[in-house]
Amino acid sequence: MCPTPLIKKENLNSTFLLSGFPGLEDSHPVISILFCALYLVALMGNIIILVVIRVERSLHAPMYFFLSMLAATDLGLCTATLPTLLQLFWFNVCEIDFDACLTQMFFIHVFSLMESGILLTMAFDRYVAISNPLRYTTILTESTITKIGVGLLLRAVAVILPGPFLIKRLSFCKANVLSHSYCLHPDIIKLSCSDHRINSIYGLIIILITFGADSVLILFSYLKILITVQGIASKEEQFKALNTCVSHICAVLLVYIPMLGVSIIHRFGKHVPPMVHIIMGYVYLLIPPVLNPVVYCVKTQGIRTRILGNLLKLQQRVL
Repeated sequence: MCPTPLIKKENLNSTFLLSGFPGLEDSHPVISILFCALYLVALMGNIIILVVIRVERSLHAPMYFFLSMLAATDLGLCTATLPTLLQLFWFNVCEIDFDACLTQMFFIHVFSLMESGILLTMAFDRYVAISNPLRYTTILTESTITKIGVGLLLRAVAVILPGPFLIKRLSFCKANVLSHSYCLHPDIIKLSCSDHRINSIYGLIIILITFGADSVLILFSYLKILITVQGIASKEEQFKALNTCVSHICAVLLVYIPMLGVSIIHRFGKHVPPMVHIIMGYVYLLIPPVLNPVVYCVKTQGIRTRILGNLLKLQQRVL
């Protein structure tokens, strides 16, 4: 069980305490087995997607380039959260330096915001592929895709960068115990004993102009896709066109439903049991990286075929 020291008001550069599952500290090593399994699936699944798309020339198409960006972002999320989770559950090291906590918070939110932007571009990709298939590769060239990727990265960094500096101006004089085994913006500012209304307003604005705008544009893209598909005469062709969107729709739901749940609980769930906060936090950051590769490997024929083909070749070499 970790101690619960205080951060003095005049000493900002102190430490925070990470939390696992309160009351289950003795079971943390056992619980860590589940987390290690989930992280292993996430890491291996996303690495496999990146390698297959990199090696197979036939997959060098806009849809798969965007999928590579999504896999790389999921790897970034895993890399940002795994160290503190393991140090807590394996070694019972609860303390994290103030600046290290802000750095982790920065990368977690940057990768989350990039994931949202990539899902938006993937929705646009599906719309172009269905509405204008003959010009698909000329509209989404490799150069254009690279510029989109750089733009998404710059947007995420520019939007999240003020966060750590706004937190540094706060005073912390209460028990500095975080709700999770990693650092999130709303989790940190609620520990402040000074006025953090600017931080709360900043966080709300970020959600509205990024995740909120992205989700609205994704919905708009799918409305346009449905309108376009309705103009296709053959029912079989309509089904085939919509079937190419299934993987992306699943990825959108895997990201936005947990994110919405965490945001609502942090802002309005003051009387919700702490365990709900903890579980939703892990669902928010772990479920998308774990399930996105599974969804795309199962539902995307190009990737599934290449993976199965490579496995058969490997089996033949072994035998």
